[in-house]
Parts: sequence; structure tokens; C-alpha cells
Amino acid sequence: MRALFGLVLLVGMGLAGFAVYMVQGFVSEQEMALQQERAKAAETVPTVKVYAPNRMIAYGEPVTEADITLIDYAVAYVPEGAFSSVEELFPDGVDTPRFVLRQMEMNEPILAAKVTSPGKPAGITSLLERGMRAFTIKVDVASGVSGFLRPTDRVDVYWSGAVRGENGQTFTQLIKSAVEIIAIDQSANGETNGANIARTVTVQVSPQDVAVLAQAQSTGALSLSLVGDGDDTVLSEILVDQRALLGLADEPVVAQIEAAPMQQSCYITTNKGGDRVQVEIPCTN
Repeated sequence: MRALFGLVLLVGMGLAGFAVYMVQGFVSEQEMALQQERAKAAETVPTVKVYAPNRMIAYGEPVTEADITLIDYAVAYVPEGAFSSVEELFPDGVDTPRFVLRQMEMNEPILAAKVTSPGKPAGITSLLERGMRAFTIKVDVASGVSGFLRPTDRVDVYWSGAVRGENGQTFTQLIKSAVEIIAIDQSANGETNGANIARTVTVQVSPQDVAVLAQAQSTGALSLSLVGDGDDTVLSEILVDQRALLGLADEPVVAQIEAAPMQQSCYITTNKGGDRVQVEIPCTN
């Protein structure tokens, strides 16, 4: 009987010890989890409320009060031009919508650069920066990079033609670098899929460059070369003529030597003892 009692006592003490061990482990895990949560809370990035579309909005569509929602955005990474209040987004009232210039996805912050001014439809004039002008260049399948151009792309503009006084020799020269395209034919929508052969390309340039491009287009042919995304290479002057293209040496320059003026001599003839004698005298004009 005593032996049975002692066995039960030992088993009870073992179970109690095991229970204490399990409780200590559970408490340790909870403390560790609590510490991790506190660490995460300390690292939480502060956010601010900004407006974003609650659906995908395509180019040219209006943005109304029913199309927007507030989202949390990290304060340190809020993009320039974001809207944090309805009054900022619709300063003329919610009945005057803005229009989308570039397709916006759901929960993407609405930026001033992606929408028009209140009540102003999407168009080329809304894409022009202050002080810039739109100029249209005629293109074809060759000069227009086989239809792979899109609004917001950048291109280099080359001129090819002959220069008067150069014996009919033709030249190709870079006249403008990294010019931004704002429209293809009659469309300023950069979301078009597939390659379309354009007839005209509208670029954004300064008023001075408008004169340069107009003169170039009226005196020769313009060709476009597509610039890669993120390419900030500064191009130096590029000029190629026919002789450079074919690797021919420059034509030798023939020096023209002027003949020295002939010295004029004047004489008089006299008779001396029956002989005729010539005597040199100064010439008079």
C-alpha cells in the first residue's frame, strides 16, 4: 500500500514538474512574441491619407468624387502632386471633374501630372509645359521608326539635305536631341497597344526650336531615332556627308597662284650717224 502511495506521489510530482515546464515555455513564447510586436510597432512607418482611384481609369475619362478613395501612403515617399483633400482635387467643386492624361490603376495615388485642370478635357494643350510649344513632324514607316513611337517617348531629330554652294553634296546632321513626343497623329494617348504607322508626330519644344524644325523640314528631310528609357546621354555634334560616309579622302585644294604683273618698259628711237638707237625712258600712263 505504501509502495503504491509512493508511486502515485512520484507520478504526481513528475506531472506537476512537466506542467510547470510547459507553462514556463508558453510564457516565454508569449513574452518573445510581445517583444517582436513592440519592435515592429517601433519600426512602423508614419503614413498620410492621399486620394487614389477606386477603379482603373483610362485616358480621357473624367475623375469624379465617386471614383476616388483615401489610401494610406508613407509620408517619406508621397509623390509630388498628390492630393490629400477633396478641395485640392476639385477646387471648383465636385461637379467640375478632372480628366485623365495617363491611365491610372486602382489604389494608385492621383497626381497633378496625370490629370487635367478642373473642367479641362484631355488634349495636347494640357500636356504642354509652361513656355513650350507643339510642333508636328511629318513621318513615314522609315522616318517614324516603323510605328514603334508612343506619346511620352523621346527621340533624336536628324536633318538630311543639300547645302547650297557645296557642289550638290548632301549632309545628315543631328539638330535636336531627346525631344519628347506628346501625340501620334491625332492621339495623345500613350496606352495604345501594337505598332501603328503614323503620318505625323507632335513634339514638345521651345519657340526657338520650332523655328529650327520648321526651317529644317522645309529644306530637307527629317528622321527620328528613338531614345531608350532612362538614357541621359548628352550627344555631341553629329554631322555626316557623302565623302565621310563612303570613307573617301577630302578633295585636294588647288592653290591658285596669281601671276606677277609684267613690268612695262618704254623706249624712244633716235638716229645717230645713220644708226637707229633705242633709249629707255620712264613710262607715263
